Amino acid sequence: MAPRTRKPTGRVPWPLVLVEGGEKAGKSWCAAELSASPKVGRTFWVDLGEGAADEYGAIPGARYEVVVHDGSWPDVFGQIDEVRAVAAEEAAAGRPPVVLVIDSGTAEWDLLKDIADQKARRRLAQKGRAVPAGEEVKISMDLWNEVGNRHKRLMTMLMTFPGIVIVTARGKEVVAMDGNGKPIEGRRDYKVEGHKNLAFDASAWVRLSRDSAPMVVGLRSVHAGVRPGVDRPVTAPSFTLEWLIFEVLKCEPAAAAPRDLKTAAPERTAEEITAEALKPDTGPDRLRELHREAVALDVADVTVSDGNGNEGALRDLIAYLGKTRAAQDGPATDAHHRRMHVLWRDAGDFEDRVDRLTYTSELVGRQITTSKDLTGAEAEQVIAGLQRYIAQNTPPDEKEESNAA
Repeated sequence: MAPRTRKPTGRVPWPLVLVEGGEKAGKSWCAAELSASPKVGRTFWVDLGEGAADEYGAIPGARYEVVVHDGSWPDVFGQIDEVRAVAAEEAAAGRPPVVLVIDSGTAEWDLLKDIADQKARRRLAQKGRAVPAGEEVKISMDLWNEVGNRHKRLMTMLMTFPGIVIVTARGKEVVAMDGNGKPIEGRRDYKVEGHKNLAFDASAWVRLSRDSAPMVVGLRSVHAGVRPGVDRPVTAPSFTLEWLIFEVLKCEPAAAAPRDLKTAAPERTAEEITAEALKPDTGPDRLRELHREAVALDVADVTVSDGNGNEGALRDLIAYLGKTRAAQDGPATDAHHRRMHVLWRDAGDFEDRVDRLTYTSELVGRQITTSKDLTGAEAEQVIAGLQRYIAQNTPPDEKEESNAA
């Protein structure tokens, strides 16, 4: 069985642009400015801890909509999901792309850190060790994993958004630290405040400053890539997000598509694999894939039931079903034809060949011109159909005589 492959499309995906920088550097301003572009459609603004959404609506030409939420994670996530649905509808209708602004990614991660902190405090309180509000608590790894997973789900939604996403964040120079967390004298590093993977997940990374021209730090682009360690960041005195997205990245709304991003699927149990294998329409090719899945998950030797009281290893059940269905996918056997011949005779109402072929076509759901066209599985359908027909049309007294005999 050959691997599943496809040719790359070469299309430019919808961008996720990270715009970061120091305080009052113009991050929110350039996002509001983009909404005035005739190249974009509806713009939705999710304000998280910045408070600029209302005021920046006065920027000439700005035409964005402020997304209303109550500040809780479920409501914030839910509203972004609603915007995603609108963006998909607009794209399907061929309208200009929807823009989603998250202002800011720094506040988003702060919100999740606060959730982890609150849960850690509740745990201690339940154990009778309440911690004063101003005192720091240690957050356990399971809580960090929980909020990290929430952030990952949000970023997956943004990376596969059917439109343009702008995420702002705070950035600043910090004291460089060594491997032990100690400051390195005389050395400074630059830090984007937010989840550690925020810049990795963005397809374009822009840095704004009050002291220098806007800088394109990194791009994932065939047309204008910036190679780390090879190319110097690009400064753009007349920078706008419209210029970056449509001229530099060459984003074409008519051809753009969300990133084809695959995330880890939940692992299935032996019982779940068995349930799919037992479905009548699970063919030999899919059964081979299920066998590989069972081996990869180390459940191939788990004892399962076939639903008829028989038990055995999952690998043996899949092998049996594979052989059986491979035979069904092939031509009907001589045994099938002999059985059908007997049943046509017993049915008594299908003496004409055309009547038999018409009834056969109805049973299998496609045009049959000769019984030799039938597969093994289709022959089984015809046999079962004829058995039902005979049972429904046999008088009660004949059934009793047959049972007595």
